[in-house]
Amino acid sequence: MAFGILQPRCSTECLVETNSIIQAAWTRRSRGETSKRPNRKSWKQRTDMYMRPFVLDVYFSRRFIHAKVMHRGTSKVVSAASTNCKDLRYSLPSPTDDNACRIIGNLIAERCKEADVFVISYDPPKSAKIEGKIEIVIDAIKDNGILFV
Repeated sequence: MAFGILQPRCSTECLVETNSIIQAAWTRRSRGETSKRPNRKSWKQRTDMYMRPFVLDVYFSRRFIHAKVMHRGTSKVVSAASTNCKDLRYSLPSPTDDNACRIIGNLIAERCKEADVFVISYDPPKSAKIEGKIEIVIDAIKDNGILFV
């Protein structure tokens, strides 16, 4: 063996074994268990419902904005607001503009406080970014004292 040349310590079999150890440690399952039951949920998937129980759901249609805060475990709606309700439908100049997004955010925050919910989470879809109207709704909720996890 020459001094200038480095020899790899392990072969590809060693790297495959190392990757399986890392994967097993990441999911808190043993290597044998990952091969026996590949469809079992990971630790994060099993505990996320209890760590972040309240989730914000916002839907933008062409004509209206709908938002609600749900409890993940029981699927009960804690607070809901829409620009289609009778109070807002005729008082807003446009039910889908930025001002309507701020009003919906304020209503959600007030109703969450009434229900003693002060921490919520928002999980955007995989390819979506938090920008535009959804960002305005979330900022309005944050400005009213609700924390996001």
